Amino acid sequence: MSKKVFVKTFGCQMNVYDSDKITDALKIIGYEKSEDLSSADCFVLNTCHIRDKAKEKVYHEIGRVREAFLNKKKPLVIIAGCVAQAENTEMLKREPYIDLVIGPQSYHKLNKTVLQFQKNRLKSEITDFDTIEKFNYLSKIQNKRSKVSSFLTIQEGCDKFCHFCVVPYTRGPEYSRPFKQIIDEAKILVQNGSKEIILLGQNVNAYNYNVANKQLRLSDLIVSLEAINGLERIRYTTSHPRDMTKDLLDCYKDSKKLMPFVHLPIQSGSNKILKLMNRKHKVEEYISTFNYLKEINHKIEFSSDFIIGYPGEEIEDFENTIKLIDKIKFINSFSFIFSARPGTTASKLKPIDEKISKMRLKIVQDKLFEYQRLKNKSFENNCIDVLVENEIKTQNKLFGRNVYMNSVILEGSKNLIGKIVQVRVTKSNQNTLIGELSNKNKFKAA
Repeated sequence: MSKKVFVKTFGCQMNVYDSDKITDALKIIGYEKSEDLSSADCFVLNTCHIRDKAKEKVYHEIGRVREAFLNKKKPLVIIAGCVAQAENTEMLKREPYIDLVIGPQSYHKLNKTVLQFQKNRLKSEITDFDTIEKFNYLSKIQNKRSKVSSFLTIQEGCDKFCHFCVVPYTRGPEYSRPFKQIIDEAKILVQNGSKEIILLGQNVNAYNYNVANKQLRLSDLIVSLEAINGLERIRYTTSHPRDMTKDLLDCYKDSKKLMPFVHLPIQSGSNKILKLMNRKHKVEEYISTFNYLKEINHKIEFSSDFIIGYPGEEIEDFENTIKLIDKIKFINSFSFIFSARPGTTASKLKPIDEKISKMRLKIVQDKLFEYQRLKNKSFENNCIDVLVENEIKTQNKLFGRNVYMNSVILEGSKNLIGKIVQVRVTKSNQNTLIGELSNKNKFKAA
């Protein structure tokens, strides 16, 4: 009889991808995925270290698991991901309920580690940086799940060392997966039913793989993916402004499957703050990238990330961020107050007043949300292409996304899942478009 594993994921899309790989790996040694924590023989918490108090959230979650199994046999408890990498043995010392700690570059050792624990009951932490071996191992485990939209990691790690970021310490140096390995995995995803592939990386556009003395980049991957029959949409995230090379930009002119939506975090509209952050790009370069893309493809829209209240941010710096937002008119962005991550350069800097940071964040978010609402409003009474991803069972409606990643809710039958349909938008709010199937479609909605 197979055992059950329950996996909970915090953080970015790459953690979602990693959690799928963890599930695939554990299946080989007899663990079937379960959506019910109470029936689990193994609990895996895949963690994220980007946000504030990430470490404490892990211990709170373990407390909830302990309570759920108070009168039951304790499950095998595994902490994975970036908090596991950063805290390693400290987690085992602090929380006896944890059995294994495994970092994101050691997932190829997961099964062996679990089997050893089952045999000798010795707790352990595995946090080596073995990226090459990891991907070589995981690429041999075939993904048999069927998803309309699938993540595909092509690059991991970071060499940028932004002063606020822990990624270089939790994910290691930049590593690009073998080109053929990525294309082969993409073909399997499409065979399983994927119509959209989202390429992932901490610096996804830094992808750089050498084959026969030729440097293959993200643009080459996009061209190769374009040729896969059955694949309808290509996206990628997260990018660094410094790596938006011309060959990549020109894909937006030639590609039929690359979506006209660019998530490109700038973090601040002030060159002074960007320098303090060690971002290695300037506002003018960012605007130049935006202008070039709009020139070659007028459908292009941008989203971004913003850190507000970074140490040293003065009123002029903040006003420059507002000016940038007004210029670009981002259609969807993430904004946060600066939160010092232990071990980073920025953690040693003097923070600005919290009240000022909160006030500035509200101004930025009001501005960003207004542009988001205006963009969504512009879709009303117009027809848009929507890739239907799944059914919202609680509402008896369908869920999909348009080319700009907007959430779209519509009525229709389940046989539309996996299809791109024309939807007339009837209503909108800040986060969602609501619509109905257009009569332009060549099929009947059952």
